[in-house]
Amino acid sequence: MNKYEKGKWDLDDLVKNPTRQSFDKKINEIQKQSDKFVKIRSQLKPDISSKKFLAILHEIEDITEKASKIGGYAGLKFSENTQSDEATTLLNRISQFGSVIQNKMLFFDLWWKKQVDEKNAKRLIKESGDLSDYLRYKRLVAKYALSEPEEKIINTLDVTGISALVKIYDKITNAFSYTVNVNGKKKTLGREELTTLVRNKNPRTREAAYKALLTKYQENKGVIGQIYQNIALNWKNEGMDMRKFPSPISIQNISNDVDDKTIDVMLQVCKKNATVFQKYFKQKAKRVGVKKLRRYDLYAPSKKSGAERNYTFDQGAKLVLDSLNRFSPKIAEFASRVFNENHIDYSLRHGKRDGAFCSTPLPYITPFVLINYTGKSRDVFTLAHEIGHAVHSIAASDKSILVSDAPLPLAETASTYSELLLYDNISNQISDNEKATMLSDKIDDFYATIGRQSFFTLFEMEAHKQIANSITVEDISNIYRKNLKDQFGNSIQISDDFGIEWSCIPHFYHSPFYCYSYSFGNLLAVSLFQTYKNEGESFVSDYIDILSAGGSQKPEILLKEHGLDITKSKFWQDGFDYINEQVNTLSKL
Repeated sequence: MNKYEKGKWDLDDLVKNPTRQSFDKKINEIQKQSDKFVKIRSQLKPDISSKKFLAILHEIEDITEKASKIGGYAGLKFSENTQSDEATTLLNRISQFGSVIQNKMLFFDLWWKKQVDEKNAKRLIKESGDLSDYLRYKRLVAKYALSEPEEKIINTLDVTGISALVKIYDKITNAFSYTVNVNGKKKTLGREELTTLVRNKNPRTREAAYKALLTKYQENKGVIGQIYQNIALNWKNEGMDMRKFPSPISIQNISNDVDDKTIDVMLQVCKKNATVFQKYFKQKAKRVGVKKLRRYDLYAPSKKSGAERNYTFDQGAKLVLDSLNRFSPKIAEFASRVFNENHIDYSLRHGKRDGAFCSTPLPYITPFVLINYTGKSRDVFTLAHEIGHAVHSIAASDKSILVSDAPLPLAETASTYSELLLYDNISNQISDNEKATMLSDKIDDFYATIGRQSFFTLFEMEAHKQIANSITVEDISNIYRKNLKDQFGNSIQISDDFGIEWSCIPHFYHSPFYCYSYSFGNLLAVSLFQTYKNEGESFVSDYIDILSAGGSQKPEILLKEHGLDITKSKFWQDGFDYINEQVNTLSKL
């Protein structure tokens, strides 16, 4: 087992010599290639030969790869230090350049969407191999495309408009520090360190942690609330008024290549099953030793649980890899690449982006993982989650960059499945008392990734609807308070300060309606895991097949080929039935 002592990733696989001159050279090369690409415009006719058409697609792949390489580097450098002026300047430069290149190549996209008749489109799709679904999808979104001059204006303005707003939100919130009283001592912490305190055994510490977080956002609600309103209005103005999407969430659904009906069915099942988590929270109150949980106590540990284990990064990495290896040595080998190639950034540093993510700038380069690792068991599960994303990317690494990324809802499948494998592995090695603690933690996770995320999405649907009618920041907080009441019922006591919590959720700013993908991915993963438990090793090849498809197939079709019908409420209810069983099991431990 390697020692992963550096704590910071190595980005040499993207850019070996990150000087101003080397970026100038790469940018000039892409510039020349895109200028040459523009000249193929005269060759674009509906009856174009499939050979010539494929050559054009391969040229698009090549330019996309080169741009993604430097774009990926710039994004990762900014994430490792969001307070670096140098990293911010580079990211802005590359973002603006990417917009210019996108505009130059836009004519092909619009030609394919708008000017090729159905008969020739079917012919070219049929003869395009792995890229056929990419082309089908482009035709699907054709009715939402604008004219070429309009698309160019939007691409150009996005860099200093919507993208700039998101960067400003990140810059403001990542610079926040939180002063909190821990065991009689005042400490100044970053967001990640603060978040660990909401699981502290001391109820006063939990409350202090939440109050420090919520107070900071409340104090800044004027600015960050205004940013959110403008993002929501931009979503409406461009998406609904100009492009004519039927609803705000439809913009994300079509982007994910998933039907509105599928997501609506899933969200309704999640809403209906809020009672499963309400039952759990009433049960948890007894385990925590209180009559009724406060919202501050949502992730409180059980009174019976011992001291929380700490895991060095090496120990955490070994647990994750061992769990994957028990399922499939091939999957474990994929995961090992991230560690062995030093593509993981796990140390805690001021200015580093909060949270965790996995980034795959190019299919054939091992993905990069960022995590803020504090050594708690939750961090080991977060590591498993992000390594699952990496496994998904590596499984689809033979696909074109145009179709290698899974649609967003499927993108959470491997990450969640990896967490389930880790839980299954660890729970077999511990006592009943430890198992009860871990099962409680697991149900907490099911709430956080399924129940909570679905209600986040329901909040966004209502917030976007109301913001279109001009409301205040306090009105948004009232919408959020009602949302909390709907999901918790009378199982939890909710204090008024949680009204501002919506502004602490980066996904609402970065990618509206992103959150339902967690509910989707988790419920899907639970179903797949149950299938594995029933079928054993014969299921492994099915699982790898689903991952290796990347984004080359529509989710409904891909999963139906493996016996899963995600358009029916029964499919989603099966996942909740499993969670309900776990809640009942916990009550007996």
